[in-house]
Amino acid sequence: MIAITHVPSPKMEQCERTFVARAPIDYGRATRQHVEYCRVLEACGVDVVTLDVNRDQPDCVFVEDTAIVLDEVAVLASMGAESRRAEPSGVALELAKYRELHRVTAPATIEGGDVLCVGRKLLVGLSTRTTRAGVNALEAVVRRYGYEIVLVPVRGCLHLKTACTVLPDQSLLVNPAWFDVRVVRGFECVPVPESEPWAANVALVGGGVCVAADHVETVGVIRERGCEVCTVDLSEFAKAEGGVTCLSILLQAD
Repeated sequence: MIAITHVPSPKMEQCERTFVARAPIDYGRATRQHVEYCRVLEACGVDVVTLDVNRDQPDCVFVEDTAIVLDEVAVLASMGAESRRAEPSGVALELAKYRELHRVTAPATIEGGDVLCVGRKLLVGLSTRTTRAGVNALEAVVRRYGYEIVLVPVRGCLHLKTACTVLPDQSLLVNPAWFDVRVVRGFECVPVPESEPWAANVALVGGGVCVAADHVETVGVIRERGCEVCTVDLSEFAKAEGGVTCLSILLQAD
């Protein structure tokens, strides 16, 4: 497995924030946390590639949003936030080493944080960043590879993956306050504790589950299901609505 990451920007304090209040971000601490995040991925057997092409873009560290990467193809996003429109082009050169590239273009918008792949289904959030036109553009590419799109309107959070990610047994870890779980019928839904509303964003890495370190109760829920768990401190990124998945594009190498 390969993880494409991006160094934090010195301008990170200026990054977009939609559903959280602005709080000061310690750039030095964020940089140290990012180094540790990459180290944790490497300890799980992942080959980490760290980019530095979008350093002047405040949100560049949240590289997941720039593309939707499947086993067969990569689709460059059309970013819902105008301030992020330049980011995908910077990531494209690296992605082209691993996948055939397609692009979604404005006015359609879609971001990688709104697309969760579970088998041959793509759960796609309709959010403040992803429109129906963006979903339609993605579907035009992926249907030739046999993927089914499931629309999931989200509320109160930035992306679908803020509210829903997948566990190793193909169940969904969810915050049901942020989307209607009836939309994802056919999947077992595992709710996060109400005291940890941001904890539904986890990443599958090396056969285990990577969780933000402050989500202690959720770590227990996941371990009770027989999963290996690793944790990493992402407190500075949480101030910018970022979670575990946001900081990397995970893909299987050929």
